[in-house]
Amino acid sequence: MSAPRSFERTRTSETVLQRITAIRAPRLLRGLELALTLFALAIGVGAVLIIDLTVEGRFTVELLPYGALFVAAVLGLHVTVRFVAPDADPLILPLATLLNSIGIAMIYRIDLAKARVGWEAFSVRQLVWSAIAIAIAIAVLAVIRNHNVLYRYTYLFGLGALLLLLLPMLPGIGHAEGGARVWIRIQGFSFQPGEIAKIMLAVFFAGYLVRNRDALSMVGKKFAGIRFPRGRDLGPLITFWLIAMAVLVFQRDLGTSLLYFGLFLSMLYLATGRVGWIVLGLGLFVAGGLLASQLFDYVGRRFQNWLDPFADPYGSGNQMVQGLFGMANGGMTGTGLGQGFPQDTPVPESDYIIPSLGEEIGLIGLFVVLAAYLILVGRALRIGFAGQDDFGKLLAAGLGFAIALQVFIVVGGVTRVIPLTGLTAPFLAAGGSSLISNWIIVALLLRISNSVRNRPKLVIRS
Repeated sequence: MSAPRSFERTRTSETVLQRITAIRAPRLLRGLELALTLFALAIGVGAVLIIDLTVEGRFTVELLPYGALFVAAVLGLHVTVRFVAPDADPLILPLATLLNSIGIAMIYRIDLAKARVGWEAFSVRQLVWSAIAIAIAIAVLAVIRNHNVLYRYTYLFGLGALLLLLLPMLPGIGHAEGGARVWIRIQGFSFQPGEIAKIMLAVFFAGYLVRNRDALSMVGKKFAGIRFPRGRDLGPLITFWLIAMAVLVFQRDLGTSLLYFGLFLSMLYLATGRVGWIVLGLGLFVAGGLLASQLFDYVGRRFQNWLDPFADPYGSGNQMVQGLFGMANGGMTGTGLGQGFPQDTPVPESDYIIPSLGEEIGLIGLFVVLAAYLILVGRALRIGFAGQDDFGKLLAAGLGFAIALQVFIVVGGVTRVIPLTGLTAPFLAAGGSSLISNWIIVALLLRISNSVRNRPKLVIRS
C-alpha cells in the first residue's frame, strides 16, 4: 500500500530542509568565526595604537610589516579551516587570536618602555613567531585529516615525549635559563622541547588510557567515602610521579613537573571517573615537592619566596614583590595602556606578563583575559564530551586541561596561591616554543571538533 501523498510531501520537505541546513551550517559557522576573528584582531590593533599615542604621542609603523604578516597568517588559518574543517568549532580561532593579540600589544608596550627596537624588540619576534606557529598549525590541520590516526602511534608519541624531555640534559645542546635546564640551543637558536612534549604526552595518555581503562577502573578498597585503586594498579601513577620528580630534580623546573603530572592525573580521572586517583596523585606530588624543598636549595628558595616574599624584597623576592605592587597599582580599572610601570618587574614580557597586564588594564581587564581562557578551555571540554570515540574525547579534554593547568600555574604563581614557577601564559607571554605548541593545540582542537560536528547520521541523502 502506497503512502499518502501528503505524507510523501512532508517527508520530501523535511529532507530538503535537512539538506539546506547541512549546507548552510558550515557557512554560518565560518562566517561567525571570521567576524569574531576580525574583531579580535581589531582589539589588538586598537591596543597598539593606544599605546603609540600614550607613549610616543604619534602613530608609529615599526610593527606594521610584522603585524601584516601575523594578520595574514590568522586569515590563512581561517581559510584553511573553511576548506579542510568546515564544521569546526567557530570560537577556538577567535579566542586564540584575541589572547595572542593582547599579548603582543602588552609586549610592545614593555619594548617601548625599555627602548628596544628592531629585532631586539620582543614584540617583533613575537609577531614573527606567531606567524610561524600559525603556519605550523595550518600544516597540522591540512595533514591530519582524522585525529584517530594519532591513536595508531600511541607508544611512539610516548617515546618521542620522553626523548624531548631528555634533550635539555644532553651536554653541548642543553642549557639553563632562569635556573631551569629546559632549553636546547643549536647554533644560537633556542627552543624548549618540553612544550612539544606536553602535546605528545596528551596523545600518549589518551591512547594509553583508552587501551587500559578497564584495568585502571577495577574496584579497590573504600576509605573515608572514597574508593582507592588496588596496589597492583598503581604502576602508571608511580611511573609518571617519578618522571615528574625527575623533571623537578634534574631540570629544576617545578612548573613543568606540575604540568605534566597534573595533565596525567586529570586525564586519568576523566578515563576512570575515580576520585581516589586524584587524591593519591596530589598526595604524592605534595609529598615529593615538600621533600624536594628540604633537599634542594633552588626548590627551597621557591617555597620561601612563596611564603614570605618580603623577607628579601631586593633579592630573591624582588620579582614577586614588584609584581604584587604592579597589580596593586592597577587596581580595578588599571592605569591605562602605556601609563603604568610594568618594566620595573623582572622579565615582565614573559613570566610576569599577567601582572603587567593587571597594572595597565586592571582587575576588570584581567577578568576579561581569564574569561577568554575559560571559554577556550570550556570549548575544548565540550568537544571532548560531545565526541563519538573515546580517544577523541580524552585527547580534546586533555588538550583543554593542558591550557587550563598552565594558566592556573602561572596565575597562581604570580598571585601567591602556589609557589612561583617558570611557565608562561599560553598565547600571551613572549616565547616561540610556547606559541608553536599552543597553536598546534588549536589545530588539533579544530580537527577534533570538525569530526564531532560532522556526524554521518546528520547527513541525509535521498
